[in-house]
Amino acid sequence: MSVQVEKLEKNMAKLTIEVPAENLDKAMDKAYQKAKGSIVIPGFRKGKAPRKMIEKMYGQGVFLEDAVNNLIPEEYNKALGEVDLVIVSQPQIALVQAEPGKALIFTAEVAVKPEVTLGQYKGIEVPKQNVEVTDDEVEEAVKKELEKSARTDVIDVEAADGDTVTLDFEGFVDGVAFDGGKGTNHPLTLGSGSFIPGFEDQLVGAKAGDHVEVNVTFPEDYSAEDLKGKAAVFQCDIKKVERKQIPALDDEFAGDKGFDTVDEYKADVKKNLVAQKEEAAENAKEDAAVDKIIELAEMEIPEAMVDSQASQMVNNMMQRFTAQGISAEQYYQITGMTEDKLIESAKPQALKQIQTRLVLEKIVEVEGIEATEEDVNAEIESMAKQYGMEADKVREILGAQLEQMKLDLAVQKAVTFVAAEAVEVEA
Repeated sequence: MSVQVEKLEKNMAKLTIEVPAENLDKAMDKAYQKAKGSIVIPGFRKGKAPRKMIEKMYGQGVFLEDAVNNLIPEEYNKALGEVDLVIVSQPQIALVQAEPGKALIFTAEVAVKPEVTLGQYKGIEVPKQNVEVTDDEVEEAVKKELEKSARTDVIDVEAADGDTVTLDFEGFVDGVAFDGGKGTNHPLTLGSGSFIPGFEDQLVGAKAGDHVEVNVTFPEDYSAEDLKGKAAVFQCDIKKVERKQIPALDDEFAGDKGFDTVDEYKADVKKNLVAQKEEAAENAKEDAAVDKIIELAEMEIPEAMVDSQASQMVNNMMQRFTAQGISAEQYYQITGMTEDKLIESAKPQALKQIQTRLVLEKIVEVEGIEATEEDVNAEIESMAKQYGMEADKVREILGAQLEQMKLDLAVQKAVTFVAAEAVEVEA
């Protein structure tokens, strides 16, 4: 195999890969061995016809396509080991020559890792973040904690906003029931906006045992095409009404939270809010510093690199949905999206991720930032705890990926470095 590299514009490169004729012939023989069992030639038992006889009858290239399809990925991967390039995209393959008895020649157009020229990255000015906590914020946080501690009681009074009603319902358009319009023992919190506009309002005042006829009109932008703008009637039977009973803010409640008095409890709430704001402020400072450094740096990102990153982001998202029991087909049907549209919408975020990574890796290089063995051990211990495994087992599983982990940790150190060097100014 021989490889020729042609540098193209915008950090693209074209690899021309030539595979000897004997390699192609071996690949064709493998294709023959795999396919011969299903080929019938008069005068031969099934699966026993010689390759030359099959090629004579069906053409010399009968096994060529399968051979080429199997050979190209294998030879492309070999070629990567022979070129001094950091390739950051999937290859665009084009056949140049594919004929029996001749060398296989194909090209692979790829994006290569761009070079970054840093601008200023020390002493960057970033907006100062407010970390003060007001009394109103404390009261709001306490209110939320009270709501979390509320108990839910079944009540025999009229339902009000905020109550949860459990109901059976069935919807009709022009007197005909429609798909998806029926539910049994469905819990619905009034005022939550879970159902179409107007539905929940008409259940206010209902009691357990009541039958309520709800009249609504589906919005023009409703997801089901056949229901857009249609008037509908829902026959609803109320099974029960539940209401949250929020506890009083007193020393008893504070005691349940581990404090002697309400004032002590509020002081702890404020302390936690301050810690949250300080963490958020530090994250905002890091983000602002990195954004500014990207703005001041020079780099030319190839479109193919962005395409690959966006595709990977979509694939990762679909894997998460699949793990939750939602297939890609279901997701696209629910959202009205397509894979191509989703990839296109992911490109701005993909570009930002690429720029961030490239700039931070350059700072790691320039500043000589490294992850120590202690850093790596701490990360492995954290992963071991997360997955309930022994640290040695995690290290063994990571194997060659340990080097990538070290770089990731160094990149995170670079984020901390640029934030520490940044200068906060009043917004």
